Amino acid sequence: MRIASLCVSLLSLFIGMGACSSGPALSRATGFAYEVVVVMDQEVWNGPAGEAVKSELASDVPGLPQYEPSLKITYVPPKDFSGLFEYVRNILVVTIDSTRYTKVSLGYENDVWARGQVVLTMRAPNAKSIVEFSETNKNALVDFFVKEEIDRAVGQLKEEYSSVVMENLKSNLDVELNAPANFIYYKDTTDFFWSSNNATTGRMDLVVYTFPYTDPDTFTADYLVAKRDSVMKANLPGGHPGSYMQTEKRAGVEYEPITLQDKYCGLMRGLWRMEGDMMGGPFVSVARLDERNNRVVVAEGFVYAPETNKRNYIRRMEASMYTLRLPGEFGQPESEK
Repeated sequence: MRIASLCVSLLSLFIGMGACSSGPALSRATGFAYEVVVVMDQEVWNGPAGEAVKSELASDVPGLPQYEPSLKITYVPPKDFSGLFEYVRNILVVTIDSTRYTKVSLGYENDVWARGQVVLTMRAPNAKSIVEFSETNKNALVDFFVKEEIDRAVGQLKEEYSSVVMENLKSNLDVELNAPANFIYYKDTTDFFWSSNNATTGRMDLVVYTFPYTDPDTFTADYLVAKRDSVMKANLPGGHPGSYMQTEKRAGVEYEPITLQDKYCGLMRGLWRMEGDMMGGPFVSVARLDERNNRVVVAEGFVYAPETNKRNYIRRMEASMYTLRLPGEFGQPESEK
């Protein structure tokens, strides 16, 4: 699945989109997921423009119980940008030149120095224009790199996934979803499927459930949260007698309409808690209308990782949710906007 790099309203800001390097990549890109190298003049980096870029790239990941930066930043001045730095998977190059540029523009290239690499270039006439751009186009940079990483995760899931999850969902709920390969534990009941990696550290779970489409207000946060709570209470009891999963409403829930497989989809993020127990963590879900069967299909991933960073876990689950395919979409390439 190729996730669009930015929303349509920002596409006009990019130049040279998708251009490839003229020569073959020398090796596979290095570095960990959600890390970015920023190349910028040191004077600019230490000033307001650099602060604006740093603040955005390290902004808080939405839907987590504690602060975690969206990206880990490594700063490199242009004179030192060579060698191993050129092989990092995510690179942002900031170029300021008042004789060549009149406004801020963005462009990217893939596989410039390594396979699987993306290099985003910001061109600006001066440092002040970068600050103004950051204020006007909030999250343009961080959204680009986050979605590139989710693209990579989806690509990996297409190559290596849990056959247990795929086969059970296809035969019992008539949907497809690529879950991480280590999801081998599962429970399957009528209209409800649960699976997990059952890890002692960084536990990830997913559920897929369906219900009849009868209410035009289904695709709202209030409706989907209420449905979520009723389904989880009935199907996911806790370890203590009388305990069950619920949505943590005090933290609020984010609901965002997106398109998945070129159809409307409700994306929801929030926190879950175990009523009657001390467990909790983040969740992300997608809800889609299966028109052929007049039902709503919800796929959700949630994470339990106490005292551990949760960013990479929940984003891996988000990537998995984007692979959800309904009847009529099997075998088609994934698309999300």
